[in-house]
Amino acid sequence: MAEPGGGRPVTVSDVQQLVRRKDEIEAQIKACYELLEGQKGVGMHEPLVDAEGFPRSDIDLYQVRTARHNIICLQNDHKAVMKQVEEALHKLHAREKEKHAKDEAEALAEAQSQSQSLPQAFAKVNSVSPGSPASVSGLQVDDEIVEFGSVNANNFQNLQNIATVVQHSEGRPLSVTVIRGGRRVHVGLTPKRWAGKGLLG
Repeated sequence: MAEPGGGRPVTVSDVQQLVRRKDEIEAQIKACYELLEGQKGVGMHEPLVDAEGFPRSDIDLYQVRTARHNIICLQNDHKAVMKQVEEALHKLHAREKEKHAKDEAEALAEAQSQSQSLPQAFAKVNSVSPGSPASVSGLQVDDEIVEFGSVNANNFQNLQNIATVVQHSEGRPLSVTVIRGGRRVHVGLTPKRWAGKGLLG
């Protein structure tokens, strides 16, 4: 029997087909053995001649010989099919493993490219006062600031830089970019006077 599918990858249905073929062969072998049983219980090795060396007259010699021959051929076929089933399952399993490894590698590559494309943060939000301009804008604790108006990782020296930008931007929206949960998030923040301290909170 030819290799299932020739050059194409083995599929589950190929394996099912081989298993069906194996079942068919087993059924045929069983039928042949039953036929031998029906011939006075002659098995595969009992002599087909009587004590004087004459062909036995109590059984159908032709049927017995044919059944024996078929059993030998079918057992060889069975062995070959079992080998094919084993190989097909092995290939199927190897392909699943390969696919799983490829998916994992792709996910890892994607995660790496995302983290590489994230800009450098220069400050982290420690607290946000409820009702403050920072809170209203949607800033959250643990947000990592990568851009605060004109300030970014390249020109940031100390928090005074941010304070200066805030004082010059009172009442005007500032573009703030943060990294939150591994993703870049833009926040529109307008520094202004409120019930608490400072212009941000």
